[in-house]
Amino acid sequence: MSRKSRRTSTSDPGDTWVARPRRRETPLGLLGHGVKFLGYSTLAGVLLAGVALPAAGALGLTAKSTADSFDSIPDDFKTPPLNQASQIYDANGGLIAKVYERDRTVIPADQMSPLIRTAQVDIEDARFYEHGAVDLKGVLRAITKNAESGATVQGASTLTQQYVKNVNVEKAGDDQAAVLEAQRKTLGRKIQELKYAIKLEEDLTKDQILTNYLNITFYGHQAYGIQAASQRYFSKDAKDLTLPEAAMLAGLVQNPSQYDPKLHPVAAQKRRDTVIDKMVENKHVTAAQAQEAKAAPLGLRYKEPQNGCITANAGMGFFCDYVRHVVKQDPVFGKTAAERKKLWAAGGLNIYTTLDPVKQAAAQNAVTKRVNVTDPVSAAMTMVEPGTGKILAMAQTRPYGLDPNKNQTVVNYNVDAAMGGGNGFQPGSNFKPIVAAAALEAGVPPTQQYSAPNRMDWPTMSTCSGPWKNLKKGTKEGSVPNESAGEVGPYDLKKAMALSVNTYFVQMEQEIGLCAVKQMANKLGIATTASGDPLRELPAMGLGTQEVSPLVMANVYATFAARGTYCAPVAISKISTVDGRDVPVTPVKCNQAIAQTTADVINTVLLGVTEKGTARDLDLDDGRQIAAKTGTADEKKAAWFSGYTANLAASVWLGGPAKGVPMKDIRIGGKYYDEVFGATGPGPIWRLGMNQAVKDMPEETFPTVYIPDPPKREPTPSPGASGSPGSPTFGPGSNRPETAPGWPGGGRKPNPGPGNPRSTPTTGGGQDDEG
Repeated sequence: MSRKSRRTSTSDPGDTWVARPRRRETPLGLLGHGVKFLGYSTLAGVLLAGVALPAAGALGLTAKSTADSFDSIPDDFKTPPLNQASQIYDANGGLIAKVYERDRTVIPADQMSPLIRTAQVDIEDARFYEHGAVDLKGVLRAITKNAESGATVQGASTLTQQYVKNVNVEKAGDDQAAVLEAQRKTLGRKIQELKYAIKLEEDLTKDQILTNYLNITFYGHQAYGIQAASQRYFSKDAKDLTLPEAAMLAGLVQNPSQYDPKLHPVAAQKRRDTVIDKMVENKHVTAAQAQEAKAAPLGLRYKEPQNGCITANAGMGFFCDYVRHVVKQDPVFGKTAAERKKLWAAGGLNIYTTLDPVKQAAAQNAVTKRVNVTDPVSAAMTMVEPGTGKILAMAQTRPYGLDPNKNQTVVNYNVDAAMGGGNGFQPGSNFKPIVAAAALEAGVPPTQQYSAPNRMDWPTMSTCSGPWKNLKKGTKEGSVPNESAGEVGPYDLKKAMALSVNTYFVQMEQEIGLCAVKQMANKLGIATTASGDPLRELPAMGLGTQEVSPLVMANVYATFAARGTYCAPVAISKISTVDGRDVPVTPVKCNQAIAQTTADVINTVLLGVTEKGTARDLDLDDGRQIAAKTGTADEKKAAWFSGYTANLAASVWLGGPAKGVPMKDIRIGGKYYDEVFGATGPGPIWRLGMNQAVKDMPEETFPTVYIPDPPKREPTPSPGASGSPGSPTFGPGSNRPETAPGWPGGGRKPNPGPGNPRSTPTTGGGQDDEG
């Protein structure tokens, strides 16, 4: 018989031999014969490792140019740090959210089941432990197969080469053009991958390469690396994978979409069984074990990807987003914005924050119980620890999310625009203690009286750059009224603060100048408006007409509680990497912004607001000492309540999130209001949240001073008052605060009233109206 004959297969046992027709060779087939002839040559490995490529001549490349390309590749191939998920924790170690650009947790080999390591090798590169960077036998086998078919039907990339490709894709990040370039099947790309693979095989053991491969590989459904894949599909760690589970995951790598067990369970199971058969073929499992594994269902316990602040519980999404802004903006995390962005994207961080889960729950309960998510207005509440600046709670009525039909928002009403918030809200009379602090620092005594008429023209005032003059005197626009028709001076500081008398603080501004007020606001943390614009030196500044955020106001009042020590807001207490290294964070930054005696006077005056002023009905259940100030903006479009104990400060804003909602004849939280004031709207929210927040905190008091009532005398008129006298004139030394050393704390006379353990400063009577 001729060797060119072949036997045809028929059902007849007497079949005959027939001549085999000569097949016309394709260029790919000719190349295959050429490589066989050369044997295990380096050129074959260079040209054909990974996939069968067209003939080199078709690419216009000579052997010399190929060698030059090989030699020009750098020797120091280094894998980049793999992007991983970061965990954000509250102050008690509870998980707030997992955030990532790649859902990956890098784990060492001993945290991977031996089954997944074996299965991945058996299905991807069974001779992995026998060959070097290039599997020449595999190359020749692929060439032969492809030559016989006349097309590319089989590749020969080793697991090391596949790892190199994955590294290049990882380095490309979210740049789609760079990703496509990293995946292009070109001769230059293959030469580069081969060079890097050779270098890796020189520097790393096979086990190390396999571990790296299992940590970088994509398994579908946003799961990168075997740990994330194990959690995604089976809700377990990679070390606990069973044989059928390991086989299914190993089979996904070739085509995560085609073998997606959620969308294509039949295909996924067939692929799993193919992997198991490979493990039998390579004598890594027995036939009995394989039979049992193949009989098992897929057994998915799938968990949807949980990424970002939107997954945070208990209303913590906004604080989580604030932490993200801190990392991306604080220079301690990188000198440039690009460096900080890279740190966040790389992930692999354990971020421990200052958020107190008890106080967060208290704030969240308060803003959602008193205001419905469907109401036309919303509420936000921030709590800060005096003396440290730690943000302990950050809550708002509307939930964190992207669906406006569910009243969701990603705008954090608690913070400035630069940190993920909006443009802020007018604080109204919440700003008046800042004016008072500026006046006290300028030498104005706490016994100071002003005429405080019911309405007055805005007076001429000095600024940092020159005088401000009222060009609309005698008109409604050029004048300022008090809230109530009955508010007619003269008043001293205690009574003016308790009643929130507008004209008193306008006359105080006139005496000290707007520059002093602006500088005091800066010292207390109000460097700009919430939108980032500089504070404008206008007379209405002291009445709270420039927009701020609840975090800023809470921190102002925390400074008063800390006896004048200002601390920059702090959200992050510690950051460590997954391998235990500490990442530097910005330390607590505190300074004595105002004198302790100034803060003591402010605390005494604001105690009067809660005991005899606009907030007198908002004391806490346990009767502990509180100081506070109400505030209402123009047209009732925003209402505020900022107050504090000696160890906790909180600020509540209530209003329309966009452009403001006049809170008149309105229903909020199921309750009707003819008008909303700071004491009636946000005040009860503050009281509800603080009652719960301080329940397990020690009861502390702040030092106060005894402020005598002013002497009975007629004040001297001041310029700018509309038909009423202005600033009084006192003799030297007669206008300083007096202390009473025999009283507890040197501050106040005790109040012997039954059931009230608090002491009462000397203040005037009160009413609910405020400016």
